[in-house]
Amino acid sequence: MEIKKRLATLVGCNYAGTRNELRGCINDVEAMRDLLIDRFGFDASNIVILTDEPGAQLLPTGANIRQALRRMIDQANAGDIVFFHYSGHGTLIPSVNPHNGRRRRRRDEAIVPCDFNLLTDVDFRELVNQLPRDATFTMISDSCHSGGLIQNEKEQIGPSTSTFPTSSKHILAHQRPKYIPFDSVLHHLSSISGLTSPNVSDHLSNLFGSNASPMFVPGTVHHRSYNNDEDDDDDDKDGGILLSGCQTDETSADMSPDEVEGTKAKAYGAFSNAIQIMMTEEGEDDEEMISYKEVVLKVRELLKKQGFEQHPCLYCSDENAEKPFLMADEIEKLDSCSSPSWNSSEE
Repeated sequence: MEIKKRLATLVGCNYAGTRNELRGCINDVEAMRDLLIDRFGFDASNIVILTDEPGAQLLPTGANIRQALRRMIDQANAGDIVFFHYSGHGTLIPSVNPHNGRRRRRRDEAIVPCDFNLLTDVDFRELVNQLPRDATFTMISDSCHSGGLIQNEKEQIGPSTSTFPTSSKHILAHQRPKYIPFDSVLHHLSSISGLTSPNVSDHLSNLFGSNASPMFVPGTVHHRSYNNDEDDDDDDKDGGILLSGCQTDETSADMSPDEVEGTKAKAYGAFSNAIQIMMTEEGEDDEEMISYKEVVLKVRELLKKQGFEQHPCLYCSDENAEKPFLMADEIEKLDSCSSPSWNSSEE
């Protein structure tokens, strides 16, 4: 029986020593690594980790994250499992291409690498479009405004399906939002580039050149739009699966219980931690695999019980929504047949 590869890239950005500092993102990545190996059949040699902790060999810059993701896609074959976990800041940016002949969205979702070289929903859509047939790209983004981070992926659980009341913006003790306002992103980039332009693309293309997202580089071809409506049969062939920490208009929480005197608990992202707790509880019953849809519903309920006001979402095809999380039913735990390792180097 052919063994399907399971490839993962895990990214944690704490932004230590800056005004945007978070506390739990690297802890989230370390916990996710253990979960993938212990529960979901990933080989440690097939997991690339990028964090901004002091002394890290591979920093989570925009270029390094993009390269690691591209390498996974290039390594994947039909039916393989590609996984990306991001814990860090998110933001919303004005649409840089409003004249594309389609309905315009006012803002695009983006993640904020340690060097502010943004990756957007368009970048993740292009990655998904490059997947081999029947391969999947599962993305867990524990960041603010993360709903919709794979452009035009079908909403399964989200704002239109939520039965929760409107958030009152209540903030729990020792909670930080994983959010950097666009004005702050623009100010930071401007302070480095020396430009006074209000367009983020000018700063990113000036600072990062070809290592910036193609959507920010003049003259670079990128596929802005993806239309599942053109052929309904193609909907369930889409391999993108997004589990977001919150809706597009919400923030995700970074918790620091270790700041309480006498407390030894580690800092964590609320969404990432809820997944860990839920998976531990579900692990007691191995007879039935938990689906992607069930994961998000259970995590939503757990966060609600914990007092958080963020609503995780699921974006994927109808078929993938009902499949076991990370295709756990296909796990082959044969150490003698482990797939070749791969790695990426800093650009």
